[in-house]
Amino acid sequence: MFTRLITPHQLQELQARQTPLKVFDVSFDLSDPAKADVMFAEKHIAGAALAHLERDLSAGLPLSATTQALSGGRHPLPTREALAAWLTRVGFTNDMQAVVYDRNGVNYAGRLWWMLKWAGHDAVAVLDGGLQAWQAAGGATESGPAPQTAAAKPFALHAPLRQFVGAEDVLRHLGEPGQTLIDARAAPRFRGDVEPLDPMAGHIPGALNRPFPDNFAADGHYKSPEQLKTEFTALLAGHAPASVVHYCGSGVSALANVLAMEIAGYPPVPLYAGSWSEWSSVPSRPCAKG
Repeated sequence: MFTRLITPHQLQELQARQTPLKVFDVSFDLSDPAKADVMFAEKHIAGAALAHLERDLSAGLPLSATTQALSGGRHPLPTREALAAWLTRVGFTNDMQAVVYDRNGVNYAGRLWWMLKWAGHDAVAVLDGGLQAWQAAGGATESGPAPQTAAAKPFALHAPLRQFVGAEDVLRHLGEPGQTLIDARAAPRFRGDVEPLDPMAGHIPGALNRPFPDNFAADGHYKSPEQLKTEFTALLAGHAPASVVHYCGSGVSALANVLAMEIAGYPPVPLYAGSWSEWSSVPSRPCAKG
């Protein structure tokens, strides 16, 4: 069972052994959500299913009185029941190994990795290096639209293996030593120099900044566990690793930091799912710059 990362070679071995398996393409473009379908149709790992960030992995937008969402922000977290229903529709069952990937520098794949853990499914791994690494290893690809193959039996939810917190939880513990916020956005957005997407510029007071691309080597693969441990130790500077809560713009790219900490050997820590897009939507919430 693969629970964090999987290499292209390891995925090829699983395919050769006909291991019960489902591969998901989570490629996306924030500026053009429809492009996810186009990218998938142009090229994807043979047999993969499309996992669309906004259509499949977020609650419906815009939010309404009838929308079931567990967070606010630009990519509201859907209920676990909604996730299980979608997994069933795409043919995923509890006995399968899930492999998730994207072609965007592992920016989006972490969303489904975390959500499956949250659904109680531990056998899910991110393809290290994404579609680019798969092609470099000679992995088979195909084109065409995503197939629709419902599972013979429904996906069953189990006790969550990962946790999230809401805005009120973060606000209640703001400034306390038991909460260390890590912001995964680029430094200019963290400092508040620019804000291209959300209502307010800046960051949650007291947060540390680790832009999510810092987790990757020049070849697009995750850095070694030892290197990641060294870097997070320096970032935390004495803060307890167990106190960490990760966030970003909308609860997506922060998951590269979540996974990186686990690769480094730290135990799982929570995600602030609504992230800055939810936090900044309420003007009375405190904001820091610089």
